[in-house]
Amino acid sequence: MYRQILDPVGHSLAWSSLVAAVPLASLFVMLGVLRVRAWIASVASLAVAIVIAVAVYGMPIGQAALAGAEGAVFGFFPILWIVINAIWVYQMTVVTGHFDVLRRSFATVSDDHRIQAIIIAFSFGALLEALAGFGTPVAVTSVMLLALGFKPIKAAVLALVANTAPVAFGAMATPIITLAKTSGLPTDTLGAMVGRQTPILAVFVPLALVAIVDGRRGVRETWIPALAGGVVFGLGQYATSNFVSVPLADVIASLLSAGAVVSVVRIRPSRPEHVGAPVIAGGAADAPAPDFAGRVADPDPRGQVLRAYAPYAIVIAVFVICQISWVKKLLDKATFIVHWPGLHLYTAKGAPSSLPNFTLNLLTTPGTQMLVAGVLTMVALRLSVARAVRAYGATLHQLRWAIVTVMAVLALAFVMNASGQTITLGTWMAGAGGAFALLSPILGWLGVAVTGSDTSSNSLFGALQVTAATKAGLSPVLMAAGNSSGGVLGKMISPQNLAIGAAAVGVHGKEGDIFRRVFVWSLVFLAFICALSGLQASLLSWMVP
Repeated sequence: MYRQILDPVGHSLAWSSLVAAVPLASLFVMLGVLRVRAWIASVASLAVAIVIAVAVYGMPIGQAALAGAEGAVFGFFPILWIVINAIWVYQMTVVTGHFDVLRRSFATVSDDHRIQAIIIAFSFGALLEALAGFGTPVAVTSVMLLALGFKPIKAAVLALVANTAPVAFGAMATPIITLAKTSGLPTDTLGAMVGRQTPILAVFVPLALVAIVDGRRGVRETWIPALAGGVVFGLGQYATSNFVSVPLADVIASLLSAGAVVSVVRIRPSRPEHVGAPVIAGGAADAPAPDFAGRVADPDPRGQVLRAYAPYAIVIAVFVICQISWVKKLLDKATFIVHWPGLHLYTAKGAPSSLPNFTLNLLTTPGTQMLVAGVLTMVALRLSVARAVRAYGATLHQLRWAIVTVMAVLALAFVMNASGQTITLGTWMAGAGGAFALLSPILGWLGVAVTGSDTSSNSLFGALQVTAATKAGLSPVLMAAGNSSGGVLGKMISPQNLAIGAAAVGVHGKEGDIFRRVFVWSLVFLAFICALSGLQASLLSWMVP
């Protein structure tokens, strides 16, 4: 049994926070500065977290080990379970040659990589985030970009940066629903408030993507479709979350955004020049393959094109069907909540912690639904069972080090959460008084950077945000929403998502390179959300519902 302590170092919250930050700081330093392989950095940081939990917080080593074990299992199911099956779907399209067909088909819309980045990474990625979440958009869109001729690291960077604005409403608004449960505030009110923050951010994300692809020239030449995609997405997300349905915010916004970009490109086609461009957070523009023009001029048969798109249509169809109320209730019958054996935790207030309660949602997890989509894809692509199984084996081999990384990172997060290290950091930041309006998104950002999930961050800090807001005389709705809106910007630097992105494009060991390219974007967008939160607490208070 263990009861969390908030200020173990000299009863000082500030000094305790400094020590509590060491595991996370060591992880990012090893990744971004020392360029240590992600799995080594993750395991080493896990060891640091356990040492601090035991030596500083006084947590029994057995309890620390059990918390880490629960985190590792959670890292595999549901997180890696989603990624493995998503990459398997991709592997089957590669085996059958349909991914090349897909690449050529996209060129008929636009052979401009800048436009392709907006449509695939931003709009289609947002749709995947809406339906599945939990790393699915990064895994799927990065390999789609790779197949279109993007360099591996740049494809991963684009997928990670794009996976920001939709995250708060991802997986049918699971983060918002979780935030409502932990904070005690209405789901619709929180959804409306987040819908008055992330849509503003969404306007700038496509501009960032074209800058990553082609530097300043990319922004100068394609700012119109980029702005169209961002503005329409933002308006769709705002209108849906405030006036229609919080869970449908990303679904509607993503479809409207894709339609807007395609319409603008049809009216005003871009003419890319495939020459070197300034390197900006991901590298210079990529050149198409030598035979690209010839293959586009000689279109594939319609049946082949339809089969190339079939896997993604199947994925969307499966996820949509599983969100139907009666289907979801039926699938929920295979959901079990298991108390992690031997793990007995209490919060600093003496209440039983919910951390040991492990949810085993066998059928409602996006990973199982992606597996079903994979089986249907096998049929649609006319792939034999033997070849499909070999593709699954190849997927596991490709992800072997990512599996270690993600499991270690989630073990790290669970040890930090169970011992009280994460709550120490959050409580210290919450003591900033009125300035907390500026810091609130940082708390969410930190939570997602540690856990890789906006849902987990909201679960961790939702109640804390409300308590801090009440003490500081701020709006609880604004501060709780700020946790979710700021959290979406921590996803791109989360080690588990870095590992997913690197594994998806086949650049294991380059997580540090990806981290350095996305870190600046994460900080820039975070500063924007912090400033917006501060303004909404003062000059723009009329925006708070």
